[in-house]
Amino acid sequence: MITEIAHITVKAGMEAAFEQGVAEAAPLFQRAHGCRGLALQRGIEQPTHYRLVVQWETLEDHTVTFRGSDDFQAWRRLVGHCFESAPQVEHVATVLQPF
Repeated sequence: MITEIAHITVKAGMEAAFEQGVAEAAPLFQRAHGCRGLALQRGIEQPTHYRLVVQWETLEDHTVTFRGSDDFQAWRRLVGHCFESAPQVEHVATVLQPF
């Protein structure tokens, strides 16, 4: 399992529109090959800062299959206008989970 963490900064005043766009896009992720879960987190100290956390079976499920799909383009149409700057995306694998 791979976790995608997208660090997203939205334009001030666009927080509600962004959150609504992510809610509308949830089915796009739900039906994506290899997608196992999605969560949106919002910064407390910096409320225009978000983390989109997506669980994928494999890295390629995200970077090749989803990013190459029409659903990825639909996702960007739903939320792209809210971005202050391009999202910074990283992928991580759990190496320790003691509890």
